[in-house]
Amino acid sequence: MKVIAINGSPRMEKGYTALILTPFIQGMIDAGAEVKLFYARRLKVDPCTCGQMYCWYGKSGECCIQDDMQVLYPQLREADILILATPVYIPLPGEMQNFINRLCPLIDPTLENREGRTRARFCKQVKIRKILLLSTGGWWEKANFETVLHITEELAKNASVAFAGAVLRPHAFLMKEKGKLTKDGEAVLNAVRRAGYELVKEGGMNKETLDAISRPLISEEGLRRRYNDELGQKKG
Repeated sequence: MKVIAINGSPRMEKGYTALILTPFIQGMIDAGAEVKLFYARRLKVDPCTCGQMYCWYGKSGECCIQDDMQVLYPQLREADILILATPVYIPLPGEMQNFINRLCPLIDPTLENREGRTRARFCKQVKIRKILLLSTGGWWEKANFETVLHITEELAKNASVAFAGAVLRPHAFLMKEKGKLTKDGEAVLNAVRRAGYELVKEGGMNKETLDAISRPLISEEGLRRRYNDELGQKKG
């Protein structure tokens, strides 16, 4: 099984997205997968500027923009699973949004109606069968992931592949205290590694594993108070 993981965090290896993604990838490797990791910020991926849809109506499957996506396209076509790993911004970091937009050449331009919606599908030579979201956020509730979750689910539906699920870690910064991983943080990362293993070995991630990853590490009121107190100190 071949996996392509795109980390869209501007902080790259130093971010909380990487903190979660690293054990997830290790779990997949433990289960026998071949995983390639790319950082969106390290790649030169320009915004999609072709309003005439050259990749659909010019030369189908080819992008006219010459940048690092030309290196990624062949590898994406050979992957079985695509992982989109991103922190929650408003809604996504710019580099990640550019990457998603530039997936268009992998989509066959033939349109269909499925369940009342216009959909397409990946081109025949694209082997991706599952798309997974891995995301971190600073706010307390899982509902804060709804927009990035919707984007990923819609991408999977528009490409006619399975949405493999979402590995979500709210208030991820509480996994560390004074730069060191807490016991709760260690438990979360153990569950993350297990989720990666399950995805490859069992074809899907168990609900209990995903719940262990996203479980609250503080009360909602406690987190809000902590944020507001820190804000007050900075203003003071």
